[in-house]
Amino acid sequence: MTRPRLLDLFCGAGGAGYGYSLAGFDVVGVDIEPQPRYPFPFVQADALAFLDEGGAEGFDVVHASPPCQAYTSLRHLPWLRDIPRWDSIPPTLERLDRLTVPWVLENVGRAPVDGITLCGTMFGITWPDGVPIYRHRRFASSAFLLAPGHPKHFVRLTHGRDNMAERGAHVRARRGGWLNEERVIGGHHRASAAAGDPMGVPWMRANETSQAIPPAYTQWLGERLLERMA
Repeated sequence: MTRPRLLDLFCGAGGAGYGYSLAGFDVVGVDIEPQPRYPFPFVQADALAFLDEGGAEGFDVVHASPPCQAYTSLRHLPWLRDIPRWDSIPPTLERLDRLTVPWVLENVGRAPVDGITLCGTMFGITWPDGVPIYRHRRFASSAFLLAPGHPKHFVRLTHGRDNMAERGAHVRARRGGWLNEERVIGGHHRASAAAGDPMGVPWMRANETSQAIPPAYTQWLGERLLERMA
């Protein structure tokens, strides 16, 4: 049986694409930067220009993860706040809305996206020592989606120059109610290649892992899309 085809725009190193592949899609990635570790067929091109030129023809679903720097909380750090950022969501949504096939748009939790939030706690994703990987992401779609239950969890507060997005050498945590966003205060992101393993992206390097979507998110999304396409 032929597998449906999915176009993975702004694909990065392939976290989202890998999840869709696990769900049952044949995936092709597009990114303006070289992606030598992308695990599927890859086209180096401007993603929006690729759509404008009819690149989505022959695909059954389109996923887009446009740059998130305009919406991440790290943009408020003193050395980053004055750097201009491209507001990538409006032009991407404009093009996705023209498509005749289902589409999904992903961005960070703070992004102005109407849709659902997915979190690592929904899928039991943790570091080897049991610390949850939250990695909140927003997903808009032309298909109707309902998110899994979002467990109550800690908000992790990291500080200093020695920190990671979800864990670090200097961590303070406070109990909240239903809290859906990690707070990262100051410092630089630090990771190792092994950091990708708990998320399910062991082929990635540290800088790729820091921006990756856990494949569990898009595997879940892909399965929902296949149910609606059946």
